[in-house]
Amino acid sequence: MSIIFYKTPLQTGLLIEGNELPTCDMRESISKNLELIIMTRFGEHRYDPGFGCEIWDLDFELIISENKWEEKLRQSLLASITTHEQRLSAIQLNVKITEIEKAHLFKAYAEVKKRVDITVYAIIHKTGEPFSFNNSLYLSPLSVD
Repeated sequence: MSIIFYKTPLQTGLLIEGNELPTCDMRESISKNLELIIMTRFGEHRYDPGFGCEIWDLDFELIISENKWEEKLRQSLLASITTHEQRLSAIQLNVKITEIEKAHLFKAYAEVKKRVDITVYAIIHKTGEPFSFNNSLYLSPLSVD
């Protein structure tokens, strides 16, 4: 029996029209779930308040020690991924903060923002294949490129 994975966000309008929902493979499904874990604040998911990670609480926190901040986020993500993405095993997670200068076309100055790079290395439990995932976020306010 083959498991069907649906692309997110779900396009419910297709169902109303009597069409099939678009599907994806397991790797894309895992990647989308990891993105959702990263972008969800604890308590935001009505049926599972433990779904998400601590990045929203850390976003505006004054970063005195980047190493401590990175480790705090890494531990939060690792716990959440271990709990909410059970298709992965042997999870290794890296979190790194860097300062990025972003130039704007219509502004006379460049903006310096903190970027968080999140990298996940794991094994897909069902197949034994290696899996990797990368995501970058900008802090204060939290955003993606």
